Amino acid sequence: MTDKQHTIKAPDTVSGVGLHTGKPVNLTFQPAAENHGFVFQRMDVEGKPEIPALVDHVVDTSRGTTLGVKGVKVHTVEHVLAALVGLHLDNVKIEIDGPEPPALDGSAIEFVKALESAGLEEQEAKRDYFEIEKPIYFQVAEHNVQLAALPSSDYSLNVNIDFNSKILKSQHASLLNVTDFPAQIANSRTFSFLHEVEGLYKSGLIQGGNLDCAVVVVDESITEEKAKELGEIFGEKGFEVKQGFINAEGGLRYDNEQARHKLIALIGDLE
Repeated sequence: MTDKQHTIKAPDTVSGVGLHTGKPVNLTFQPAAENHGFVFQRMDVEGKPEIPALVDHVVDTSRGTTLGVKGVKVHTVEHVLAALVGLHLDNVKIEIDGPEPPALDGSAIEFVKALESAGLEEQEAKRDYFEIEKPIYFQVAEHNVQLAALPSSDYSLNVNIDFNSKILKSQHASLLNVTDFPAQIANSRTFSFLHEVEGLYKSGLIQGGNLDCAVVVVDESITEEKAKELGEIFGEKGFEVKQGFINAEGGLRYDNEQARHKLIALIGDLE
């Protein structure tokens, strides 16, 4: 890729159901002018308000990143933004007719495919780069989360995760070049621990969740009655809960799929 800005050549649409809201939604990527950036537009709200993907508009970060302007919100935007960054795009309008992008398979790969299908187009304006001049450290002690941003001439990311789980061991994943994102990172799916699922569902989250769009980590023993209840939440009446990783297709796409998925969220949030 060059140092010039890029957009897409034509619109392309993906459709599905939001992971947390459970609402049907259509999302259309539209070409945008130079220096436009990434901007969501709620087509279902009066006046079709726009919500730029800027840190100033982040209004919630619980179980996903939510952007909002004057009370109008778009939830769980990180997978969409990661796909845009992963294809080295700069200017795209994201039209959406609901409060949350479609979950699709729980990764960013379908957004990548839609953008690639639309085609990439070079623009005349040059890119602006944010340079880190000295190390930056941040931590949230209560969640045992640490982040370090270090000066570098390249865009590279490293993630380490450790949930103190007997099933989900500590993992590491790296992205050493953003051009590797579509092939190596984009199809890594979201995940949750089984013990979290019921609480999330009852709190109004994962209303669109099922075993087609998430990997579930089973690290506890449960009764047949509880398995039946969880099966109804997932929409899989007869599924059997065993220790390990479960999803509709079975198995993992990578040994470190969970760490790779955290890279998707990190890339999208850093945009």
